[in-house]
Amino acid sequence: MRRGAACVSLAAAGALCWAPAAHAEEDQYSLWQATRNHASDIWNQGDDAVYLSGVAHHGRGTYTKEKLNELNEHAWGVGYGKTLRNGNGDDESLYGFVLKDSHRHPQYMAGYAYEYVVPVAHSGLELGLGGTAMLMSRQDYFGSVPFPIALPMASIGTRKGKIMFAYVPRLSKNKNNGDVLLIFGRIEM
Repeated sequence: MRRGAACVSLAAAGALCWAPAAHAEEDQYSLWQATRNHASDIWNQGDDAVYLSGVAHHGRGTYTKEKLNELNEHAWGVGYGKTLRNGNGDDESLYGFVLKDSHRHPQYMAGYAYEYVVPVAHSGLELGLGGTAMLMSRQDYFGSVPFPIALPMASIGTRKGKIMFAYVPRLSKNKNNGDVLLIFGRIEM
């Protein structure tokens, strides 16, 4: 009986190993494969980018004065990523970032960002508007277990250097919860 079960297990394992190779051509256009290919294009063709942060502005109308005195607004941090100017003239980025959160603990982020880019009248300046989807890890949420979050973003600068803004909206009517503007820079190499 054990020998028969072992043979069945080996046959099943062999079939599983062979199945992905047999169906690789069919899966070429699956959503998962398309996403992997697109991320690979950004990573392989994009320009290196360094991220530097320094300000986390907490909304004065959504926090009490006492809470504001406790919070850290010097969100010093650094990150690395790749940014690709796509065929539409917009920026797509993959990045990893660590900064000091509002409670002076490390906050880790890794994700994807898309910004629609609009040139400002032949000045070399650009305005960007878009969003980011990321995994974030903070000590005060879910015991540091990474969780997904999507945030709106905006930027102003040149193609190679931008001041960027990500906004964390207020999630409840309670005081001391949300409404934070993170200001950081992205420098492409």
